[in-house]
Amino acid sequence: MDSLRGVKKRGHGNRSWIKIDQNGDSEVLELEKATIMRHCSLPSRDMRLLDPLFLCPSTILGREKAIVVSLEQIRCIITSDEVILMNSLDGCAAQYKSELCKRLQANKDQSDDLPFEFRALELALELTCSFLDTQVREMEMEIYPLLDDLASSINTLNLERVRRFKGNLLTLTQQVQKVHDEIEHLVDDDGDMAEMYLTEKKQRLESNIRSNSYLETNYFGKQLPKSAPISPVGSSNGTHKLQRAFSSIVNSSSLMSSSNSGDNIEQLEMLLEAYFVVIDDMLSKLLSLKESIDDTEDLINIKLLHSWLRCLQR
Repeated sequence: MDSLRGVKKRGHGNRSWIKIDQNGDSEVLELEKATIMRHCSLPSRDMRLLDPLFLCPSTILGREKAIVVSLEQIRCIITSDEVILMNSLDGCAAQYKSELCKRLQANKDQSDDLPFEFRALELALELTCSFLDTQVREMEMEIYPLLDDLASSINTLNLERVRRFKGNLLTLTQQVQKVHDEIEHLVDDDGDMAEMYLTEKKQRLESNIRSNSYLETNYFGKQLPKSAPISPVGSSNGTHKLQRAFSSIVNSSSLMSSSNSGDNIEQLEMLLEAYFVVIDDMLSKLLSLKESIDDTEDLINIKLLHSWLRCLQR
């Protein structure tokens, strides 16, 4: 019973979060997860993705008011005007925070083609790819010379090193594959990409609110004086005017949103495609490493078989 109470307390306790705004200013906040869920309109299952202790595949989710990012150790919530991430001592998270603040402050007075949420997402992809690429390069530098040595001289020490590297290679390949698959899934789904354009959705909502306010103020808010006679002709004309005004607002709003949506989906698609090429190249390098290890193992087996046959002939 006490253990269950502990679980409940952990689920509702305050945690330390870092909030970064559009100007690159950051602040540390003590908030409950429920508060962030309400603020960003997120389900509780999305909040689990932000916990560094929670093992989960690489994920990028477009929600109503936010993008939830979980890429290796970079885990954050991106809205149209702020980034929220858990305040941890992890090096990747700290690097993301400092680099994002630096870039936003440097471009504070300059116009940018990308909306805020895409700039924050791009940095998460950039740092993740850089982190994985460093590991791929290090593995190439260690494995290829080792395989060359092993091909010329078979010994127990080198065989043990290859066995250990095979396990590390499998783990790294799985990490890269998950990021690869997540980006590929997004690029193949126009609906998911459109959902991630938070600035456009916010502007569209504000435009609709202004349109509704305009209609209420200029049409629905007006009342006929009690002494005025009701004219069928005048009433008809008023109805037609109202219909034309409403139709004009709806048409202009829909045209604006459809044209912007098409451009912005293409914009995000190009961004994702650029990092997909990078991560796909990493995956190819890792598969080539695996093939080289397999080829070397085949060569070793042939040599051992040849030596065994020679021993039998003596």
